Amino acid sequence: MAGIENLISSTKEITILVTGANGQLGSELRNLSVIFPFYKFLFTTRKELPVEDEKAVNNFFAKHSIQFCVNCAAYTAVDKAESEKEIAFLVNADAAGFLADACNKHNAKFIHISTDYVYDQGIKRPLKENDAVAPLSIYGLSKLKGEELVLYKNPSALIIRTSWVYSSYGNNFVKTMLRLFKEKESINVINDQKGCPTYAADIAEVIMEFIDGKEQNSEHCGIVNYSNEGITTWFDFATAIKELVSSSCNVLPIPTSQYPTPAKRPQYSVLDTSKIKEMLQISIPFWKASLQKCLELLK
Repeated sequence: MAGIENLISSTKEITILVTGANGQLGSELRNLSVIFPFYKFLFTTRKELPVEDEKAVNNFFAKHSIQFCVNCAAYTAVDKAESEKEIAFLVNADAAGFLADACNKHNAKFIHISTDYVYDQGIKRPLKENDAVAPLSIYGLSKLKGEELVLYKNPSALIIRTSWVYSSYGNNFVKTMLRLFKEKESINVINDQKGCPTYAADIAEVIMEFIDGKEQNSEHCGIVNYSNEGITTWFDFATAIKELVSSSCNVLPIPTSQYPTPAKRPQYSVLDTSKIKEMLQISIPFWKASLQKCLELLK
């Protein structure tokens, strides 16, 4: 990506805290960190830093000199959130607010990861950052509340909304498909929800682009969208995975109505990424190209 060479050669003493270190994005940032020897990374799980504990967060920031905090910690069990509202809001909203507040007090830049699930479903064109929000699920509501708390506690924070995240790490749609292709002769996949798959490794690179040069990037705040380029459906996504791994499994399209879930999913969550491309002067990979990279690693 543009600017990656400058990042590698940087000699600035910068400490970067990454919460949710064992998740998809946290793992990709850890993987990427090895090419940044001049940056100090603090990767924390809930054990090392229980982000839902305000006192623990404040104590951690008091003990460590942190210039950037990337919050990858999240409650992502979308369907379980419908029956676990309290924990979803604690992790996705309250904890985000605690981290944002601590960053504000300690003059650290806060980068928070959010989701396409916050948008109003009445909009059927690529979604812009200032479009209306109206989440359909407890998960989406908890992430929206997190955004609101982050910007209230820390107006200089940066929120990155993303969609359909997958990685060679953790649990995700790609790995589920690979498992099902081996277990079943035929599977049904929803074909009336539109969005864009996003490779967590690409998000990690973009985050490091933002961290490059605190002074020149200090104006980067508020909400930005990031996803890979292109529009697809879950069915077409599954079909692409099938073709790239040469599976013989039969992938069949079905409407959302034939696959009821406790939480409602967005029917349309294509993100407009023009803002982030202009901010960072970057090009964004097409989703199939990034998918191929991930599948090569999974081999």
